[in-house]
Amino acid sequence: MTTTTPRTTIPGEPDPWSPPPQHAHAPPRRHPGRVAAATLCVILGGGLVGGAAVTTWAEHRAANRPLPADAAYRKAGSLWRDAPVDSLLPPVLTGPSAGPGGSDRTWTRIALAPDADCPAALAADWQALLAPTGCTRVLRATYTDATRSSLISVGMVFTPADEPTMGALDGRLTAPPAYGFADNQRAAWAASVRTEAPVVVYTVSAFADGRPQDAPRPAEDLVKKDATGAAAQAGLGHEAKALADRLGDGLATLAAPPATSTTPTTTAPKAAR
Repeated sequence: MTTTTPRTTIPGEPDPWSPPPQHAHAPPRRHPGRVAAATLCVILGGGLVGGAAVTTWAEHRAANRPLPADAAYRKAGSLWRDAPVDSLLPPVLTGPSAGPGGSDRTWTRIALAPDADCPAALAADWQALLAPTGCTRVLRATYTDATRSSLISVGMVFTPADEPTMGALDGRLTAPPAYGFADNQRAAWAASVRTEAPVVVYTVSAFADGRPQDAPRPAEDLVKKDATGAAAQAGLGHEAKALADRLGDGLATLAAPPATSTTPTTTAPKAAR
């Protein structure tokens, strides 16, 4: 039989049979693989955020870059669909010094037609004139003056043509149709081919009481100082010309390419390396 000497512990000395003590505040061991993965996530995340910011900044700059003149002209051909109708044919229009003798004028829209196909909205002679340019859509409305003594039918004919083709229409337009009253009531008319958009703007004025006229006359003739006749004295030439000018100016504003914007003041963050 063998005997074993009992284990004794000397006071104040560590037990040689016990594992070394763990310090309460010793930092945990770092695993190299986890550290590398966390670092990679930081780098990738920074790169994604930086890349998104750069992309957003570039998109903002591209969206605010003005269009070339020819592209803006072509884009304006879709204003009949893209612009609010009240911006193309406003409910109320004012004409300071637009009447006979420099009197002020105000016109109120009293009728608005749905946008129409060209054959349904235009007379045969206008359809023939527009055959080389094509015709996309026609917008029409009727206005009256503040005294309710005159009616002014207005229209915008949108085409898909380029500017040279549209320019060939100058001087060839005849008296346009009138939405809201009969052809024999037409007293004065004006029509212009706009240079800012592939659009013809026209107006036709008449007496509100519906009295017939011999033939519609160009507004330019009726605004002359020596013009005679009831239509000239009533200012129907002024009504047609002034309203055509104001509608054309409004269309030009909508068709104008956006002004060049300044570069954003904030600096796009750089991607982390």
